[in-house]
Amino acid sequence: MNIHEYQAKALLKGYGAPVAEGVAILKAEEAEAAAKSLPGPLYVVKSQIHAGGRGKGKFKELSPEAKGGVRLAKSIEDVVANVKEMLGNTLVTAQTGEAGKQVNRLYIEDGADIDRELYCSLLVDRSVGKVAFVVSTEGGMDIEAVAHDTPEKIQTIAIDPETGVTAADVAKISSALKLEGAAAEDAKSLFPLLYKAFNEKDMSLLEINPLIVMKNGHLRVLDAKMSFDGNALFRHDDIRALRDETEEDAKEIEASKWDLAYVALDGNIGCMVNGAGLAMATMDIIKLYGKEPANFCDVGGGAGKEKVAAAFKIITADPKVEGILVNIFGGIMKCDVIAEGVIAAVKEVGLKVPLVVRLEGTNVELGKKILNESGLAITAADDLDDAAKKIVAAING
Repeated sequence: MNIHEYQAKALLKGYGAPVAEGVAILKAEEAEAAAKSLPGPLYVVKSQIHAGGRGKGKFKELSPEAKGGVRLAKSIEDVVANVKEMLGNTLVTAQTGEAGKQVNRLYIEDGADIDRELYCSLLVDRSVGKVAFVVSTEGGMDIEAVAHDTPEKIQTIAIDPETGVTAADVAKISSALKLEGAAAEDAKSLFPLLYKAFNEKDMSLLEINPLIVMKNGHLRVLDAKMSFDGNALFRHDDIRALRDETEEDAKEIEASKWDLAYVALDGNIGCMVNGAGLAMATMDIIKLYGKEPANFCDVGGGAGKEKVAAAFKIITADPKVEGILVNIFGGIMKCDVIAEGVIAAVKEVGLKVPLVVRLEGTNVELGKKILNESGLAITAADDLDDAAKKIVAAING
């Protein structure tokens, strides 16, 4: 689960991190009062969407010359003008795709005198099985280019979970970021609290880009992005309360209600599979035969008829789907249950695109019998390769 920048900053502020004063608004009429509540005279108006690259983004409804989704304002009047122009319009960034995201929230923040922009993130480094700091002196909007062109400028410092962030770890991170004076002193409290927040809130990513050194020598969190482990949200009612469903795909929201592992993709073949590894293999073989998967959908090992039917409905609700491939290897999951779920869903929502089903494992013959006697236009497949060939051929006509 992702949250907005202003929510992430409020969370970090609660841990003691240095952040600027700011006010989130939902309506243009709130802009003037929000700006007046800040010190000024420099303000920043920030689009709040779940995507990066906002500063370089462009609004669909505005001219190509218009400023991006993060703007400096030198007066309250300028704040109000920018808010009116940005709120409700669609921002397209490198991470949103061509469709972009509608800006329904803005964050008006007090400006900062920036001396240097740094990059700092925390994530789980699976190569060593530890949480790690990933840092660079080259922070700001072009960190992706830094990672691609000069990866040596990005350093990773893994943290021992038994000790947490030690003084030696702080020294390594500070050295990598070339921090001195007041900034180096600030680092002694900032980096341990970031690690504490990451662990206590079960984050999967905490990214600060940029972390700035101000003209007065102190550090400040200028931007913050957070992602949380969905499997741990039951422990964090405060985090779940921050969820903004308008930023999420409607199909993914519906899938979460059924405890389905579903991710919407850009292709045209819908996939329903049991098991993450088998789902990845299914998507790979679809690509091998020249098509693209429309989703990742893992119904899990113990799904019942209702859950299978729900997954099928979610897949067919995607207008991009031109064909569906069901690929089940029955262990705990029984093939006859899958067959009954698919048939129930087809009878309810109809079948307007080709459907290929490959079943193998527990009760496979019974599953095939149920499908064959359903009277529905379902194509059976012998194995995964056969299934992929058949669904691609069906789409190609």
